Amino acid sequence: MSDELPAGVERRQFDGEEQLATRGEPVYGEPTDGEWRAWNPNRSKLGAMLELGMDTGLAGGDEETVLYLGAASGTTVSHVADVAGPTYAVEFAARPVRDLLETADSRSRLFPLLKDARKPETYAHVVESDVDVLIQDVATRGQARVALENRRFLADDGRLVLAVKARSEDVTREPGDVFADVRDELSEGYDVLEYRRLDDYHADHLGIVARPR
Repeated sequence: MSDELPAGVERRQFDGEEQLATRGEPVYGEPTDGEWRAWNPNRSKLGAMLELGMDTGLAGGDEETVLYLGAASGTTVSHVADVAGPTYAVEFAARPVRDLLETADSRSRLFPLLKDARKPETYAHVVESDVDVLIQDVATRGQARVALENRRFLADDGRLVLAVKARSEDVTREPGDVFADVRDELSEGYDVLEYRRLDDYHADHLGIVARPR
């Protein structure tokens, strides 16, 4: 558990309610206050993990490099790019990538990639090696395998921040059993440092923080 937020993330008041916030252009209709915009944990697994006090390893700062898998239209990765350095955003579906490109217009450190996170060899020539944080929110079967395949990009002291969606793995099984299997498979290449259910914000999701072994 950690109460420390990444540099560039603050708790600020929006409409009388304290919320996480970053500085940047609004992306998804979130409340703003001057240059600050609210980070809605109900729309963001990473935001939920920060709200729950998980130590994600995301430090913030211009030198920090991030690889984000499953960027969709940019809700969460836009907040990450607000506070981190070079942020590579991988998304497989063409429609959300169009939104992601718009989001990147005002963020010089955000690099959208229309690629499949299950095939890291297709973007290995673009993404820097030794990234500091690998954030994964991919709604597909084999989520642990995706994390293992992309481990090649992580620095030795880097962090994996994984949001596991149980229903994407197997809709017929108990989420707790699915999560246990994912953690077990991850151990092929990672040491799990912390994990926590995200049900307060996202039903049947587990947040995991791990380091490469």
